Amino acid sequence: MTPDIEGTARRAPQRVAGDSTAGAAETLNTVLTSLDDSKAEDIVTIDLAGKSLIGDYMVVASGRSHRHVGAVAERLLRALKDAGLGSAKVEGLPHCDWVLIDTGDVIVHIFQPEVRSFYNLEKMWSMANATDRARA
Repeated sequence: MTPDIEGTARRAPQRVAGDSTAGAAETLNTVLTSLDDSKAEDIVTIDLAGKSLIGDYMVVASGRSHRHVGAVAERLLRALKDAGLGSAKVEGLPHCDWVLIDTGDVIVHIFQPEVRSFYNLEKMWSMANATDRARA
């Protein structure tokens, strides 16, 4: 389980036969498992389905240091490849302040805590979700 925007626990989506998001759910499960195994901190999953064309999910996590952020990212890339989910696009790996991994369906941001608080992606996307709920 992983916390969602509001801070409550939410299970990763389960793969359902015939489900068009089954590939995204499988990728998300691989991402969350890898991040948890790597001891990433403050893992947040944001559901983007129907809200954005950039992907189905965004995952934001923190590492404790440059080295930890790099190790978490490397392990995630290895897990994606081992699961047969192809090679993801990666940005920021040489510096490890903020590493972005784009699998197509799932976009993963791994930050150092101070960089994460500066950009505050969760707040930006929670505002978008609150606007969507207000329109419903």
